[in-house]
Amino acid sequence: MSEPQSRVAIVTGAARGIGAATAERLARDGFAVAVIDLEESAAEGTVEAIEAAGGRGLAVGADVADVEQVEAAVARVAAELGAPTVLVNNAGVTRDNLLFKMTELDWDTVMGVHLRGSFLMSRAVQKHMVAAKWGRIVNLSSTSALGNRGQANYSTAKAGLQGFTKTLAIELGKFGVTANCIAPGFIVSDMTKATAERIGEDWETYVAARAAQIPVARAGQPEDIAHTVSFLVSEGAGFVSGQVIYVAGGPKA
Repeated sequence: MSEPQSRVAIVTGAARGIGAATAERLARDGFAVAVIDLEESAAEGTVEAIEAAGGRGLAVGADVADVEQVEAAVARVAAELGAPTVLVNNAGVTRDNLLFKMTELDWDTVMGVHLRGSFLMSRAVQKHMVAAKWGRIVNLSSTSALGNRGQANYSTAKAGLQGFTKTLAIELGKFGVTANCIAPGFIVSDMTKATAERIGEDWETYVAARAAQIPVARAGQPEDIAHTVSFLVSEGAGFVSGQVIYVAGGPKA
């Protein structure tokens, strides 16, 4: 184990995909991991996988855009697992549409989960990090932050997370806390499957076409992001802060 067993990590949106892979990886690294998702029952599968591998996990249901639910969730994690000093803000949703078709609810929902959620979670957890004089925050952005047709809301939220991350790095660095951002490229996930459905493409054909445009000639997997998170929350990454790392199989989105 590369990290002390006593350290506690929180991963949001960890019922499946990138979040689940990250939670399981951090558990293998020696963290006790709180798996947060909208419904507690949805997070239980990830916790079962963690415990089957010999780790410690806790399933917690919470809407990250709701301040009372966030504060209650973090308090529960601290009480049942210990004070959290690692936070991975992964929870996300898409409400894709072209600008002229996009509704206010489409916009507000995406901003609420990605931006408000990351803000509320970071604010709630940072006090534990500051008290411990050690902490790691990793926010999940996207190559869509560079702009993507049909994703004015999602692209804006993901770009905003990059500025949020850099500001956290400036404010919290003196307390031994780093903040970094990962911007995944094309990752095989439920979210990208939904995109293929939205544009009416066969999934296998869609994956093959996307992979053909990636220099490493393959689609990304959730584990690719989990490996990067593992590095950023490690002791060895203590001098890496305020960075945006594009994990996209090449230099371009």
